[in-house]
Amino acid sequence: MSPTGLMFLGLTAIIVALTAVLMFSVARIFSAARTTGSRARQGGAEAALLSVALQEAVANLKAQERAMTLRAEASERLSEEIIASLSAGLLVVNLGGEVQIVNPAGRRLLGLDEGPHRGSDYRALLAHAVPVEALIDQCLNSGRAIVRRVVEMPVGHTGASHVGLTVSPLFGESSDVQGAICLFTDLTAVVALEEQLRLKDSLARVGELTAGIAHEFRNGLATIHGYSRLLDLDALPPAFRTYVEGIRAETEAMREVVTNFLNFARPTQLTLSPVDLRAVAERAADDLRGDARALKGDILVTGDFATVEGDDVLLRQAVSNLLRNAIEACAAAGTAPSVVIEADIDRTQGVCILAIRDNGPGFAEAVRDRVFHPFFTTKPQGTGLGLALVQKIVVTHNGRVVAGTGPGGGGRVNIILPLLLSS
Repeated sequence: MSPTGLMFLGLTAIIVALTAVLMFSVARIFSAARTTGSRARQGGAEAALLSVALQEAVANLKAQERAMTLRAEASERLSEEIIASLSAGLLVVNLGGEVQIVNPAGRRLLGLDEGPHRGSDYRALLAHAVPVEALIDQCLNSGRAIVRRVVEMPVGHTGASHVGLTVSPLFGESSDVQGAICLFTDLTAVVALEEQLRLKDSLARVGELTAGIAHEFRNGLATIHGYSRLLDLDALPPAFRTYVEGIRAETEAMREVVTNFLNFARPTQLTLSPVDLRAVAERAADDLRGDARALKGDILVTGDFATVEGDDVLLRQAVSNLLRNAIEACAAAGTAPSVVIEADIDRTQGVCILAIRDNGPGFAEAVRDRVFHPFFTTKPQGTGLGLALVQKIVVTHNGRVVAGTGPGGGGRVNIILPLLLSS
């Protein structure tokens, strides 16, 4: 082969070798690029997956938080509804004396307004109910519970007159006293029933002990009166005639007192039937209206009346006695009698309240609790049996009678009778 041919073959071999090296280098570059791109794509996918998982976790946490908040709000609402629905009163105070909770029943029983009372000092809040305040003080200071106390509220208190009270200390996590929890129950009706039973028993004993004595006393008076009638007044000297007339008058008056007492002491026999209290009030007013008008006064009947189970005649007698007492009290004070029979129905207590009020001097506080006692009277010529008979009639009807003074002064007597079930 010629030198030229050998040179051509050498150049060709060099070119082929260079081309192979170049192609290998390019292949390595492209291979590295492909590897780097694959890794980059794999890293991006992992980051995307991690971001999605994080977002889902955050969303789940927020959903759980919302659910827990809703459950907490529902639980709080339920607690508030339970507390508000309790028929018993609830009062919670902290150690500093601040009111934390007082439910509607508690406000009613304690005679409080609508409030709000949270944060108020319980001592100021219960300034009108000192017995309750004292028991809370005792519990906070001693850390011991005070169980089932019956508290009589002060006169003029607008809530319950008698309250059953339990005060328990409120303990914290470290078992130290954090406040006090007070539970109240209205015992007004229970105490009234106990008093009614005691009064019935007392009236029965009075009747049993004195009826026999009164009978003998009346027989003796009848004998004295009879002998005095045998005397011929015309044949007696004027001085003796005056004495005999005095004996006759006094024995007649005493016979009337004894007869009234025997009527009072005798066991009351009721003829029960549905009684319309408006009709009772109207008839009693008609019977006494003439007496009131003779003194330039009048009797008014008004209000929301009810039907009760009772004895129509006896209930009318009780109302008539009260009207007569009111007219006489006004007349003694020199006042034209303005007497009102006013009725109201309290369906929560199941009673009808029949109030007889006047514009007279009213009942003095010193005698208010004694006006229904037999033979107690403030009238010069009174027997002290009129109001006692009223109480006996009302108690026999399972009711109560309360004497007091009206808002504008004057006497006020409330007859409180249980409603007929159909009312």
